Amino acid sequence: MKVDKSLLKTVLFALGVVSFVIATYQTVLQNDLMRNYWIFMVSLLCWLPLQYWRRQEARRAKEIEVNRQVAAMNKPLKPGKKKKRG
Repeated sequence: MKVDKSLLKTVLFALGVVSFVIATYQTVLQNDLMRNYWIFMVSLLCWLPLQYWRRQEARRAKEIEVNRQVAAMNKPLKPGKKKKRG
């Protein structure tokens, strides 16, 4: 069974937001951060893979753009056209 990555991202994001809101509410209600620290960590564990995947996608997009620019620069000129200087 293959897992849809966009669905996984949505679930992780929603779980991260919900757990952060619950942790914040419990901390304010009980006035004790240490008892609710683990809920904040659940939220963090949901957001870490999202950040990692976003950076990977941005890096891949940048590499594709650079490769496209390099290919355009190395494209041979058509006969009869002169290369611009400057």
